[in-house]
Amino acid sequence: MRSEMDSMSENQVWTLVEPPEGVKPIGCKWVFKKKTDMDGNVQTYKGRLVAKGFRQIHGIDYDETFSPVAIFKCIRILLSIAAFHDYEIWQMDVKTAFLKGKLEEDVYMTQPEGFVTPGNAAKVCKLLRSIYGLKQASRSWNLRFNNAIKEFGFVRNEYEPCVYKKASGSIISFLIFYVDDILIIGNDIPTLQSIKTWLSSCFSMKDLGEAAYILGVKIYRDRSRRLLGLSQSTYIDKVLNRFNMEASKKGFLPMTHGVSLSKEMCPSTPQERERMSQVPYASAIGSIMYAMICTRPDLSYALSMTS
Repeated sequence: MRSEMDSMSENQVWTLVEPPEGVKPIGCKWVFKKKTDMDGNVQTYKGRLVAKGFRQIHGIDYDETFSPVAIFKCIRILLSIAAFHDYEIWQMDVKTAFLKGKLEEDVYMTQPEGFVTPGNAAKVCKLLRSIYGLKQASRSWNLRFNNAIKEFGFVRNEYEPCVYKKASGSIISFLIFYVDDILIIGNDIPTLQSIKTWLSSCFSMKDLGEAAYILGVKIYRDRSRRLLGLSQSTYIDKVLNRFNMEASKKGFLPMTHGVSLSKEMCPSTPQERERMSQVPYASAIGSIMYAMICTRPDLSYALSMTS
């Protein structure tokens, strides 16, 4: 929590002001999370201050909220290009990314629990930068990052707004941006190093070295054979545990040919309905869908049937 508050003051996220007349400040709360590595081991215990964005009023506290992210298909395409040409694949992470976005609206928030400034308990926080939980947080961060990376000479892909390219003669660099995860791909180490230096001068960054784990997907690489593999074993184990299916029977094909699911199979008796109400069916479908999109296209038939 203290580390989070240090980030708040470092980024000058708010100033304390007297509550304006007729303005009801939005609340905030602490959210705690364990961050794990690719093997599921706890790496950091995180305390995050989140604004109660659901209290915001459209047209007063926020306007546009849309913000793009890279689709996994693009990440796969660029990783295959990198494997084929034996490019470097590096990864960086932006610390407290959403605190970097600049707010255009006047938003007021109550002081965080446990950190009320002595003698100023009646004052409220006037937000100068976006904060986690605000409806426009991801948008303002995306705009800020886009402006910074264009300054360095990167060109945004016309069809995929989170993929950037920079080319000079035979030197080429790609940058993939997914909220606060960044993949840098290229064929010239000094150029990639200069991109890292530039990003670190603009934002508070964490250098993760060679890419090994992105968005819950493990990256295996054999550069001598120019091969690259993606695996979601940790994610799939987590999903199986979540739906109490870790002891289920393993098989090659998740659905045999000729199975047809129909409405007649829906629960009809009160007992069946009661039992099925305990089964988070839609959540399971959504969880499997992420695996299908990233690394398991073989699940697509079973998924479309069960959807």
